[in-house]
Amino acid sequence: MSYQDYEVVIGLEVHSELKTKTKIFCSCSTEFGGEPNTHCCPICTGMPGTLPVLNEKVVEYGIKAGLAMNCNINEFSKLDRKNYFYPDLPKAYQVSQYDLPLCYEGEIEIEVNGEMKKIRITRIHIEEDAGKLIHESGEGSVIDYNRCGVPLIEIVTEPDFRSSEDVRIFLEKLRTILLYADVSDCKMNEGSLRCDINLSIRKKGDSKLGTRTEMKNMNSFNNAVKAIQYEAKRQIRLLENNEKVTQETRRWDESKGITISMRSKEEAHDYRYFPEPDLMPIITSKDKIEEIRSSLPEMPDIRLKRYIDEYKITEYDARLIAASRNMADYFEEAVKGAANKKSVANWIITEIFSRLDEEQKEQAKIPFSPSILTELVNLIEDGTISNSIGKKVFGECWETGKRPNDIVEEKGLKQISDDGQLESLVNEIIKNNEKAVNDYLNGKQAAIGALVGQMMKATKGKANPKKVNQLLRDAIDKLNN
Repeated sequence: MSYQDYEVVIGLEVHSELKTKTKIFCSCSTEFGGEPNTHCCPICTGMPGTLPVLNEKVVEYGIKAGLAMNCNINEFSKLDRKNYFYPDLPKAYQVSQYDLPLCYEGEIEIEVNGEMKKIRITRIHIEEDAGKLIHESGEGSVIDYNRCGVPLIEIVTEPDFRSSEDVRIFLEKLRTILLYADVSDCKMNEGSLRCDINLSIRKKGDSKLGTRTEMKNMNSFNNAVKAIQYEAKRQIRLLENNEKVTQETRRWDESKGITISMRSKEEAHDYRYFPEPDLMPIITSKDKIEEIRSSLPEMPDIRLKRYIDEYKITEYDARLIAASRNMADYFEEAVKGAANKKSVANWIITEIFSRLDEEQKEQAKIPFSPSILTELVNLIEDGTISNSIGKKVFGECWETGKRPNDIVEEKGLKQISDDGQLESLVNEIIKNNEKAVNDYLNGKQAAIGALVGQMMKATKGKANPKKVNQLLRDAIDKLNN
């Protein structure tokens, strides 16, 4: 039996740190990168006698994320203690939500190989993050509790994924949604977004789920894809050899490219939950939910469709721009006064994107305002400068922040469109390029391009290429007649 006879079944638990300034139950900073154990206090480290106070912003952000993912919102929810013993939990329990989560029954639509697929969101609940264990080779382990108490949302999906590609596309879409909703910075390198992967294998056509393993704390999309592909093959090999898959927690070893067993997991839910006695239930009115809903921006799918319909740009270009809220906002400002909306998109994708890394794209770290791009596009559209000169002007705008009009005036870059001035040059180019002229007369249409190139070189790129093209054709046809 081959791998094609099996089906992989995957569900995700995605953890996203919320971008509040303070922790979920105390006033300690959530800022990343502080010296170890400097952003913690008796409350977040669970000292006896301390009492937590819920950060209201955490609830608001949790609801906002839920609405962005088309979830229902529980008007009455509560916090619970999730008990497990591990050094990164100073209280020996994590404050989370069990039977009454903040959000439930949502969905995110993704497109995989041209087909639309709905991924069901089982629930979204708020909880506190744990500390960070640092394993030092040969010297044991140390703990940094700065992250302990940082607010999280956990997004739990149904087992609706059937491939690593499904998962990759979903995680990219989810990250975009969270950034649009402005509830998380989603910096995977800082642990702001990470996921656990629950994976099982079954023969195609079977309805019963196989025994699953859980892969913890995947902190990059690439690692998630590699871990899924490896683990699926590992489980298939076991089944093909008539061996059992053990229900367990595994981790991805990036250096070896394999998953490694961490601990067995006898039951699907082996935590002892009970209501958190130190915190009141969370009661949210319908009015408050609607207020939060109204604060959501236009989400990426809606923007994508609008860019295609309203601005007539390609779906590919629209996806690239809409992938970042900041870049989409920049684009929206730039097109407001632009004579050619598609041209604005082209300049962003070809010139701006080529100068930015992924993080800079996401943050739209562009050294000039959208109005400068609008001005540049309009100078090209009204014939003041050519597209090639436009690239030079763009480069100077990027370096200096000057306005395109000022650069064009200072450097005398206006396009030459005067027929009389161009005709004398056309006659000279024809005279000095006899072979190209004969090639054109013999039916080689591409030869006209070489002549246009000579004209552009002679005018240092300032000649109007459309006019030059036509004047050359007219002059050669006249000469031939």
